[in-house]
Amino acid sequence: MPRDAIELARRLAREAEAVCRHYLSNGKRQGRYWLVGDVHNTPGRSLFVRLQESPKGPAGKWTDAATGEHGDLLDVIRESLGLRDFRETAEEARRFLKLPRAEPELFSRPVGPAAPAKSQEAARRLFAISSPIEGTVVESYLLNRGIAHVHHGGSLRFHPRCYYRPDEHLPIETWPAMIASVTDLDDRITGVHRTWLDPVGFDRVRLGKAPIDTPRRAMGDLLGNAVRFGVVDDILAAGEGIETMLSLRYVLPTMPMAAALSANHLAA
Repeated sequence: MPRDAIELARRLAREAEAVCRHYLSNGKRQGRYWLVGDVHNTPGRSLFVRLQESPKGPAGKWTDAATGEHGDLLDVIRESLGLRDFRETAEEARRFLKLPRAEPELFSRPVGPAAPAKSQEAARRLFAISSPIEGTVVESYLLNRGIAHVHHGGSLRFHPRCYYRPDEHLPIETWPAMIASVTDLDDRITGVHRTWLDPVGFDRVRLGKAPIDTPRRAMGDLLGNAVRFGVVDDILAAGEGIETMLSLRYVLPTMPMAAALSANHLAA
């Protein structure tokens, strides 16, 4: 990062709450964080900005729980205003901080577009960056649920550090997770279902799920869609729950199946 950018980010961090109130005005303060929908100032609470330095990190840093994107307050200024490059962003930051203008040719900061915070795109990205389940805690979890052979047809993946936020007042935690793709009739991913797992192992109380309040959550466009196992021809078995349908597919591995999601899981 150019020296000029580092200094601007540091000065903005000193005024983190004021920056948030100005550029993320659709959000609100909750404890030591500013909560808003995304870096484009959409109403909501997916993105949180740290307002004070803490053991978790410095002030001014933000993370979007829906997309996994993160950055500093310069990124907030750029994306909330739709600015094109670092020169425009730096000039806006100086205006906010009431600093003198700088010569534009003295610095350059490559920028790329922030990932869209829409839930469908976030779901596709999460599934894309996840890995096969073979040899992971997902495979062990399903084995302990009695599913010795997982005929999932590519619908399941594993993420070792999937974001989980207990509630709007608390920072994000990370847990290993089983990621299941939710698709429409044209096999397009419209969402994902996340099952956070206990990295320590399986027990009879939680049945291998992580020791958190809501170890299952779904995100994206879910209505009318499902987690699908196999290619549908003229016969399809449908039911509620991923593990339930995987158990049936273990017995009938060639039959296409679809797992609908319980309403209890539909919180992004």
